[in-house]
Amino acid sequence: MECSNKTAREMFQELLAARTPRYGFGERPMLVNVDLQCAYTRVGESPTAYDNDPAQMEYINTLAALARSRDLPVYWTYVAFSEDGSDCGVFGSRDDTQYSLQNIKRDSPRAALDPRLAIAPGDYVVNKLMPSAFHETNLQSLMVWHRCDSIIVTGGSTSGCVRATVVDGLSRGYLVIVPEECVADLHESPHFANLYDMHKKYADVLPVSQVMDYYRGVSGK
Repeated sequence: MECSNKTAREMFQELLAARTPRYGFGERPMLVNVDLQCAYTRVGESPTAYDNDPAQMEYINTLAALARSRDLPVYWTYVAFSEDGSDCGVFGSRDDTQYSLQNIKRDSPRAALDPRLAIAPGDYVVNKLMPSAFHETNLQSLMVWHRCDSIIVTGGSTSGCVRATVVDGLSRGYLVIVPEECVADLHESPHFANLYDMHKKYADVLPVSQVMDYYRGVSGK
C-alpha cells in the first residue's frame, strides 16, 4: 500500500487533473436525487445535517427542470422508518439516540424533503430503507420502463447513500454521472475520498455545469 501525506481533497484534484478516461454520458438518463431531506440538509437544525456548495439545491432544481423539459424522469428518495424503527434492521442496531437513523419516522419533519427543492407532479418520490436507491425500490423497473441507460446522482451522503447508489448503478450496467457540486457529506475527508474512489472506479464526477450542458443537448425522445 502506498503511503502519502496528501489529503483526500488533494488526491481527488490530482485525479481530475490527470484526465483519466471517462465512461461518458448515456442517451437517456434518470436523475436520482438521494435523501435530500431535512435530517441531512438543514444545517444548524440537526447534527446529522451537512452541506457542500451553497447553491446545491439550486443546481439540483435546475437539473430536475432540465430533465422534465426533455421528458426524462426525476427520482427523489428519502429514508424513513416505522414508529418502532423495526424495519431499519441491522442498519439501526448500532445505537439508539434522538438522531439515530431508525428514529427518522415516516411523516416526521426529519423525513421531509428539503423545502427548497422544487418537486413537480410526475416526479417519483420514494421511501427507501437501505443505503442504495436501488435496494428494494422500484428504481430498477422504472429504469427499464423509461428505457434509461444512465443515472445522474445527487444528494448525500457522498460516502454513504450516494456511493451505494453509484456502485449499484454501475453494477447493473448503467453509466453513472455525479455532479460534484450536488453531493455533500459531514466532513471533507470522506467526501473527497469517496469522490476520488467513484471517479477512479465507478462513475464520472463532473462539474454540474457540464451536466447541465449535457441535459440541454439531450433529445429525450
